Amino acid sequence: MQRNLARFDAAAEDMRVGKLSGAVGTFGHLKPEHEERICERLGLKPAPVATQVIQRDRHAAYISTLAIIGSTLDKIAIEVRHLQRTEVREAQEYFSEKQKGSSAMPHKKNRLQRTNQRSGEGAARQCAGGVEDIALWHERDISHSSVERVIFPDSTILVDYLLAKTENLIDGCWFIRSG
Repeated sequence: MQRNLARFDAAAEDMRVGKLSGAVGTFGHLKPEHEERICERLGLKPAPVATQVIQRDRHAAYISTLAIIGSTLDKIAIEVRHLQRTEVREAQEYFSEKQKGSSAMPHKKNRLQRTNQRSGEGAARQCAGGVEDIALWHERDISHSSVERVIFPDSTILVDYLLAKTENLIDGCWFIRSG
């Protein structure tokens, strides 16, 4: 997770870029110093080279990083589930007295945290589709924006949710020492 944090910080920093150089990047309506001042006030760096849009590889790296984080959380949840198997029994997920088990077998302890979590990680990895937005027609196609309006907030919220679920899963497990 430390590597994921470093990846996320780098990807987020790489996206802190702004562009006010006009439709073709020639500063036809503003001077470069205006762009520099405005970007600085917004906490952004001016794009070193720009066409009509900021290059989308920055965005794809961010979305891909979120997908990698989701996959790592999936890896952790799979391992915890494996450790809870009857024949392994090295971990036990918290199960409250008020919690119900299986509808057919009330004594059975369904692993709700793990099941809920697993359903989200596949969706996080699918958000890596942001790489499709790198290639634009004639460096000015705006078809990417409709995709980005969905995948940016959805994947960011989803990974935040999965991080909280993983924290709850780990905090609520009892790890059993063998031998």
